Amino acid sequence: MKVSGVRQGSASGLPSPRATVLHAGMEIREAIPEEADQVSRVLRRSITELCEADHHGDSALLAAWLSNKTPEIVAAWMRRTDVSYLVAIEQGAIAAVGAVTDGGAILLNYVSPDARFRGASRELLAAMEARAADRGATKCNLISTETAHRFYLARGYEEIGEPVRKIGMDSGYPMSKVLARPAGLPGQAADM
Repeated sequence: MKVSGVRQGSASGLPSPRATVLHAGMEIREAIPEEADQVSRVLRRSITELCEADHHGDSALLAAWLSNKTPEIVAAWMRRTDVSYLVAIEQGAIAAVGAVTDGGAILLNYVSPDARFRGASRELLAAMEARAADRGATKCNLISTETAHRFYLARGYEEIGEPVRKIGMDSGYPMSKVLARPAGLPGQAADM
């Protein structure tokens, strides 16, 4: 596994990972603003094609969900300094997109329909959790779709409240996971 630094300012004082090679054809790395169009396309396809359990083909609900997933809005999101936008790259294409705040809020975790069930979301989630822990977060929180609910349960997330209504859907599950402390923080031992 190859890891190289790109961004300074992590809680440990070490550079955050730039790219982690998972296998010969996949890596996790920082997204760059020039990729906003590709990122937007992955978000829109994932929602449209894979989240049927959430939107049920309702065109009005789908339009509301997709309304802020334009390249221009995504590029603006990527300028936030307190959020890490990560992508899983497979065979030169974006296979999955994720975003996590320094405080541990998972804002995005979407896989391209072309890369579903190949580990991109799982590895991307692990990278977002590591990034949040590296920046000092002790847990990650998210609101899961119906589509991803079992995925998060299988990765140690627990429901922390009743489903919430989001964009007209009742299938938003507030979830949380306590993170292992990163190695090397002063006064802390890494969890084994």
